[in-house]
Amino acid sequence: MKRITKAVFPVAGMGSRFLPATKASPKEMMAVVDKPLIQYAVEEAVAAGITDMVFITGRNKRAIEDHFDTAYEVEAELAAHGKYELLRAVHDVIPKHVNCIYIRQHGALGLGHAVLCAQPVVQNEPFAVILADDLIDAEPPVIKQMVDVFATHQCSVLGVQEVPREQTGQYGIVSTTNLAPSLEQVHGLVEKPRPEDAPSTLAVVGRYILTPRIFHHLAQVQAGDGGEIRLTDGIATLLQEEKLLAYRFSGTRYDCGSKLGYLKAQVAFGLMHADLREEFAAYLATLQ
Repeated sequence: MKRITKAVFPVAGMGSRFLPATKASPKEMMAVVDKPLIQYAVEEAVAAGITDMVFITGRNKRAIEDHFDTAYEVEAELAAHGKYELLRAVHDVIPKHVNCIYIRQHGALGLGHAVLCAQPVVQNEPFAVILADDLIDAEPPVIKQMVDVFATHQCSVLGVQEVPREQTGQYGIVSTTNLAPSLEQVHGLVEKPRPEDAPSTLAVVGRYILTPRIFHHLAQVQAGDGGEIRLTDGIATLLQEEKLLAYRFSGTRYDCGSKLGYLKAQVAFGLMHADLREEFAAYLATLQ
């Protein structure tokens, strides 16, 4: 019985849709209320029992490393002023038993290449891939739900949800047959099909459990437009030799790779924040 102990976070992207905010700061460090997107993603992995966080980084991503490092000056200042609640929040950014590993992706070569960069650390183990852009409010967290599916079936699992047919061109779309409630067996995977060509409206949305065999297939993928290696292409060929499942996760997803999705997340998480929700709800009511 193999367990998932490693999660890969591809964080080397430019974040061009949020320029100029992301000119010098990583998009993954953009905050939703009081935590950056990448921290939500890491907390999701920790809640699934994952202990090794593998960040695939690029230029101008040092802030991510600093965020998960010890900030001695900040901690000393908070302690000196008796701000123990804030000190606890800083300490709790990442548990002590969790390891952070950073690998540089040299060039914008696509999501598939970013995952391939993790091979020296992941080696011959199954692993999770989490895209921080997709912020998902779920209990239990989505990766925990998918780790449980993997524990039973011991094969790759894609996190999926239904999308409007007019949006299929924004996602990888699967063709499936139903196995059980919320669980489908995948027969095909198409990257960004036109609505009229899409085999379904079931889209892959930023959560993956993959077997190590994916590395072999990613290494064989021919680069597409812009010289990028697409993760979808590697998974599509993996499907030819291994069982692949699609899991309809329980939770609410916010596409924080888009400005509208990011604003929706701010409102939703603001209304859930223990210290802010009442005043924030009252303020929102004045805008109606």
